[in-house]
Parts: sequence; C-alpha cells; structure tokens
Amino acid sequence: MKSISLSAWTCLALAVAAPPALAEGDAVEGKKVFNKCRACHDAEAEKNKVGPHLVGVFGRVAGSLEDFQPRYSPNIKEAGADGLVWNDETLTEYLRDPKSVIPKGRMAFPGLKDDADLANVIAYLKADPKP
Repeated sequence: MKSISLSAWTCLALAVAAPPALAEGDAVEGKKVFNKCRACHDAEAEKNKVGPHLVGVFGRVAGSLEDFQPRYSPNIKEAGADGLVWNDETLTEYLRDPKSVIPKGRMAFPGLKDDADLANVIAYLKADPKP
C-alpha cells in the first residue's frame, strides 16, 4: 500500500473541514425570510422606508441609491466609494453580520445566522421581485 504524504493529509483535512459554500437558495422561501426585513426595506417597489429599497440591489454600489443619499451613514457611502458592490458574497457577509462589514452603519438588524435563510433571501433579492 502506498503511503500518503503529510501535505496530502493536510490538504484532505482542510478540504473536509472547510465550511461549505452557500447552496443556491429558494426565492419562495427567501420571500418568507425577507419578512424580517420588510419593516425597513422594500424589495418589490422602488419605495424607500427606514432603509433604502432593494429593487435591483445586485450590482449596486453600496450607499449609492440616489434618492436615499441624505439618509445613508457616512460609513456605507465610504465603503461604496472604496469599491463595495452588492453581490452574492458581499450580501451574504453583510446579511450575516452587518456590523462586521459596516461597523458604524445605521442598520440595527443583528443579521441572519442560518445559511439556508441567507441563501434563500439572496435568491429572493436576485429574483428582483415585483408585486
């Protein structure tokens, strides 16, 4: 029997221990998860609430929605100016723990801790829902 080198075992151990990437979510389930967000955000109409609307959020530079400009925190505007664009990865990180991405941001939401909830709400937002 051939022996496996220590580096091969290390690679195998890291591959097994690595956290799984978020699977493709379910937009229908994501709409249910989004109920946690509805008090502050609208995803179906370009209507701002306490927070900016999320219609077309994918590909949007953080802090750049023109009609919400006066209400964004300086920190999210700065993050956008530094290149933060909302995509699967950045929204996942932000929705998991908003204060880790924008430490002095105004969003009070503590975050979604469940990977399935994250994947589902992102699928819902990607679907760019309309009523």
